[in-house]
Amino acid sequence: MDKLTRLPEIARALDLDRTIHEPARLVILSILHSVESADFSYLMAETGLTQGNLSTHLTKLEDAGLVDILKEFQGKRPRTVLKITAAGRTGLAAHGKALTQLFRMLGIG
Repeated sequence: MDKLTRLPEIARALDLDRTIHEPARLVILSILHSVESADFSYLMAETGLTQGNLSTHLTKLEDAGLVDILKEFQGKRPRTVLKITAAGRTGLAAHGKALTQLFRMLGIG
């Protein structure tokens, strides 16, 4: 298959969900996919993001329906618990599949 034949398939990479594709959000979703739930402090430590940056990314993920943000109290201390939604799991899997197909097509990996 020559380059001209592959171009439409390669161009499909432009259709990747940019909400998921952004590196910090991709990492957040990947972490949440691997656990039942995570609190804000754990995600902040695992990602290395600042409090404000993590909060901004989580809001975008919540607005897209990819994560649920639950506010609760542990004793008298507020706690933010995060969970990936079914849509988040589906979106993350589709994103991974699309990237894998693109890399295979290009002979990467």
